[in-house]
Amino acid sequence: MAAATSVVVLDRGNNTTCTINLHGATVVSWRVNNQEQLFVSKQAVFDGKKAIRGGIPFVFPQFGQWTFGPQHGFARIMRWNLEKPPERLPSGDVEAIFSIMDNDFTRSMWNYNFRLTYRLILREKELHFNIGVYNPSKDLTFRFNMLLHTYFKVPDVRRCQITGLHACTYVDKVQDGAVYQEARDAVTVCEYTDRIYQNTPQEHIITNVVSGRKMRIQKYNFPDTVIWNPWSEKAKEMIDFGDDEYPNMVCVESGHVSSPVVLLPGTAFEASQILQVM
Repeated sequence: MAAATSVVVLDRGNNTTCTINLHGATVVSWRVNNQEQLFVSKQAVFDGKKAIRGGIPFVFPQFGQWTFGPQHGFARIMRWNLEKPPERLPSGDVEAIFSIMDNDFTRSMWNYNFRLTYRLILREKELHFNIGVYNPSKDLTFRFNMLLHTYFKVPDVRRCQITGLHACTYVDKVQDGAVYQEARDAVTVCEYTDRIYQNTPQEHIITNVVSGRKMRIQKYNFPDTVIWNPWSEKAKEMIDFGDDEYPNMVCVESGHVSSPVVLLPGTAFEASQILQVM
């Protein structure tokens, strides 16, 4: 594991904690009453270079393959600043703020000035994510994708159902990007799945997560929802993912990826997500 200084812990008491690795500002653990809600592969690499396999990696400014830099952009492989250390709010909740801004590394692949802040609030049964992207330029507009690549821990992915996708169109990356419409009321994952659902509602519920409970996802300014599970064959191709781990995770990812955010000079974009154990 990385040195202690590279990990930040929010502790609300009652065995409810959230752990963030400053490498990528990746949320690597979220425990509610001592029950882990997030999946991190046993093979995950914590070398401060590679993206961490599991938890909640932060995808920015590119989703997927990128001509100019690493897949899913640079945010998930950069060391973030701890802008505001964990602080207890009057409500008893705990918050911390992380940030990155352009530097030589980011400008080598994406030549724009930007500032990104990431505020996490740990509540009793909820984790809140508030994101702000600011374009400080006087004259340059930039475009970006953003996504929270959340890996939920589940006892058996085949028994999970995901609501809120009925009648949405989706891009099926397993079928060479063909576009379909979702006919099912609740989506189940029983094979290799990599789909970008478009114009999704602001709420999804995943059934049969840890201890048979439900997980509610509420999102704002994230019009897309990505569903991903590598299944057995793809799992074997990833060196940082155990061959037999795929039944114990499902990625349900809030994002702005079908079309880019266009950010004019001197303006900001805000998005948020709330995860709630029901």
